[in-house]
Order: sequence, then structure tokens, then C-alpha cells
Amino acid sequence: MSGFMGHEPDGKPGQPKTVKEWVFTLDHKVIGVWYLIGAIASFVVAGLAASAMRLELGSVGPDITDNGDIYNLWLTMHGAVMILGFQIPALLGFVANWAVPIMVGGKDMAFPRVNAMSVWLLWSGILLALMNLVIPDSYNGMWTGYPPYSLTDAVGNTALYSSVVVILGMSSVFGAVNLACTVAFMRCKGMGWFQMPLTVWCVFTANVIQLIFVPVLAASVLLLSLDKYLGFGFYNPEVGGDVLLYQNLFWFYSHPAVYVILLPFMGILFEIFAVSARNDVFNYKATVWSVIAFIPVSSDVWVHHAYVAGLPDWLRLLQTFTTLLISLPFGLLMLSLTGTMYRGAIRYTGPMYWAVGAFFMLIIGALTGIPNALSAIDYGISDSYVIMSHFHYVMAVSGGMAIFAGVFFWFPKLTGRMCNTFMTKLTAVGFFIGMNIVMGPLYFAGMEGMPRRYMDYQMFADNATIVSAQHWSTIGLYITFVSALLMIVVWLHGAIAGEKCTNANPWGSESLEFTATAIIPGQGNFPTPVICPEGWHPYNFIDNPKPEFEPHPGHTGGHH
Repeated sequence: MSGFMGHEPDGKPGQPKTVKEWVFTLDHKVIGVWYLIGAIASFVVAGLAASAMRLELGSVGPDITDNGDIYNLWLTMHGAVMILGFQIPALLGFVANWAVPIMVGGKDMAFPRVNAMSVWLLWSGILLALMNLVIPDSYNGMWTGYPPYSLTDAVGNTALYSSVVVILGMSSVFGAVNLACTVAFMRCKGMGWFQMPLTVWCVFTANVIQLIFVPVLAASVLLLSLDKYLGFGFYNPEVGGDVLLYQNLFWFYSHPAVYVILLPFMGILFEIFAVSARNDVFNYKATVWSVIAFIPVSSDVWVHHAYVAGLPDWLRLLQTFTTLLISLPFGLLMLSLTGTMYRGAIRYTGPMYWAVGAFFMLIIGALTGIPNALSAIDYGISDSYVIMSHFHYVMAVSGGMAIFAGVFFWFPKLTGRMCNTFMTKLTAVGFFIGMNIVMGPLYFAGMEGMPRRYMDYQMFADNATIVSAQHWSTIGLYITFVSALLMIVVWLHGAIAGEKCTNANPWGSESLEFTATAIIPGQGNFPTPVICPEGWHPYNFIDNPKPEFEPHPGHTGGHH
């Protein structure tokens, strides 16, 4: 069995043979690969923008540019592309498309053509965002797009920003509807709601959150363009508008978006931890309810982004409580992840190295997030490097490492080949050490008062803590950059010349994508519709009944 991706219309594994087949495919797995390619390309672009900023901040004074507009462009591209082009498409595009339909025993997504439209909307949005690097009036208002700056000529092309957000939002909404219908209506016979893998539950919940909140973001950025180009004045105080209205609308979506990213990547960690430890997910049903709890609880935490915006004290107190409240379901998930490894026969595979790194990054980010939720503390650290380091730990770095862990985990099913184990582990260790050196010292710089988003820190030139933190952070960049570059090389080498898989289930998973498909699943995923027998569970590693298949039409018996 060879090839890259199942696509044959006759159901046999194989790869698309022509460009037309790749471009016009309706196979959810090929579409998942398109999401993955777009996400990795976005990671490269956003990573280069971050590297340019870090090099500029390596020492006091201009290092590679003295142009603030160029620095703002790097800042904008890093934030917007990393979140909207890399993390969300990788998790709600690649994982949701490639893995979820097979994990629930479906032959495809519920609406294959809508699925194809979603991915090409994503690519349109990415290409439109990249236009920002070449157009003369490039947009530099960061991914937040805060007015009043975004309503001025100095910010550049606000319409481009609004268009990119709306197009990517449409892609997300179409994908969310499709995924929700797939999980709800296309599960195989015998699979109940509480027999779904945690990855499926996490992706499903994240898509429900997307459906609720994305329209708010799309409307808020459209109003920006109406204000700037047609003079509507929703956010312009001079004509009766309010800039804080935008800030509230933006974070009403953008803080739940943290959980849109957090939940799927925690789902990946659950999958890898359970398989590597050969343990049932600790307290599975309570974990599922904790995941679902993010839907209502995440809807009332956005105001902590505006503690310093002149709110009444009673509202700050209330929002401190609601922000802390989300620690409960999150804490239960972390407890469940820890319990899943407890007394397990843990095998430290390449994907497990990446997953463990993501887990410890998440712990650091989560513990530093609790004090940030308190309005009294936030007053002293708002918009400082403390906040920046916190969300990079809790979302960007841990999320990125979990995504990479997932790619390594499903790599054998994607390519039919294995990545080099030693190099996989080496890149995980290098990335973990590098990012801790990048982000760890910046906590101390923030506590010394270093504001985020500044392109220079002449005013802190005499502060040894800040200068030293910036210096060490830049050294960490070099380690991270080399590790990330090597990781991509490991993927390319694995796909082209890696050891061929001889086992469809190299990690010993009990989930259907490993136990009921060929080494590379073909179109339709399963030879005939799959059935989960009574007692089957994706995390039962002891005496789990084998999946069964419905007989071929015209045949009397099933087969494996």
C-alpha cells in the first residue's frame, strides 16, 4: 500500500493523481490536508514576523529597523496570522476534518461540498492577509483593530482587515455547522455520545462556541469599515459613538476564541496521553461535562480585558468572579489529564514528548493566569509583558506544541510513513527549552513595568532586569527557530523517505481511525460501514471488543 492520501472513487486507498483531483476534492481527509498546509504556511509567516520583532528587541535602540510602521506591520501579521491562519485552521480545520469523521465512524463530513467551500474560503482569507505585505497602504492596527486608531489614515487599509476577518469567519461558521452535523448525525452504529473520543467532544464544543460568537466579531469589524469609509460613527465619540463598544464586542468573541483553541488542543493531549499511558481517560464523563461547561462559562469572561477602561467597581468585582469561575472546568480537565497518566505504563514516543511539553507549558500559563483574573492585580500589570507572556504560555506555545504533537501522532495515517523518532524528540525538547527562554524572562520584564507592543525600550535602558530579559529572550528565539525549522525538515523527510508503516496502528490506539482503517484510509474511510459492538470504548485498553463492519451488498457475512 503506498501513496499519500486515500482518494480513489472505488474506495481503495490511494492518492489523488492529478491537480484537478487535489483541488476539486470532496474527501474530508484531503481537505484536512489543505487546512494543514495552510496552517503550517501561516505558522511560518507568523513565526518570521515574531522573529523580526524579537531581533529588533534584542538590545536597546534600533537593531534591524527604526521604522515604527514596519514594526507595527510585523506585530499585526504575527498576531492575526498566528491565531486566524495557524491555530484555528489547524485545530478546527485539520483535526476537525481529517480526524473527527473517522473517529466517529463516518464516511465523510455531513456536507462535503460545503466542506470544500470552507477550506477555499480559508485560503482566500490567508492570501488576502498576505497581500498586506505588498500593498502600499498596508494595515498596521494589529489583530485587535482597536478604534480610534483603526479609523485613522495612519492605520492603513482597514477594509482589508475587515474583509480578511469576515472571510475567515465565514469559513469558520460553515465548518462549524458541518462538523456539528457530522458528529450529531453521522456517528456509526453502536457509538453513543459517551463513547466518543475526547478529541471529538472538544472539537464539537469549540465549534458550538464558534457558531455563537463568530457573527459578533464579523459584525464588529464591519462596523469599523462603515465608520471609516462611510462616516457612520458607531465607534466615533465625535458623532456620538463609543470606542469601548468595539472593545467589548471584540473581546466578547475573542476571549471565547481562547477556548476555541484551548479545547481542541487539550483534546489532542487527552488522545496522546491515554494511548501512551494505555489508561482510560480519568473520570471520562465528568471530563466531558467539564468540556461542555465551557460553552456557558466562556460567554461571561470578556470584561477582564477592560478592567482599566473605567468600569464601575461592582462590574469589575462581578467579572472577577466570572473569570475565576472558568478555572473550575479547566482545572477538572487538567486533573483528568494528570489522572490519565497516573499509574500508566507510559511510553514516551515522539508525539508524547510534544504532548508532555504542551502540558507543562499549559500549567505555567494557567497558574500565572489566576492572579491576572483579579482586577486589583490587573491594574498593575495590564498591557505589560506579564500579560503577553501569560497568553503565549497558555494559548500560543502550549497550543502550538499540542498541534505539532497531533501532526506527529496522525502522521503515519497521513503518509504511510514514520518520522524519525530521535529527531522528533530532539525538536520537542529544543522547542520546549527555547520557548521557555523566550517567554520566561519576559514575566520579570513585565513586573518591572515593561509595556507590551513597544518597538524599543530606551526609557528602561538603565533597568538591568528588563535589558537582561530582552537579551535572554532573543537567545531563546535562536533555539526555538532552529527547533521549528528542524521539525519541518523531519516532516518532509518522513513523508518522502521515512520508514514505511507496516502496522495500521503504530501507537496502539483503540480509536477507529487506527483500528478500523487501512494504513492510509481510503475514500469513505472504511471498507463498509463500521459498527461499534456493545462494550466498545475508545479508551478501553483491556478486552475492548473489535469494531465490526456491515456486510458488503450481496454478501452474507461481515469481515474485518
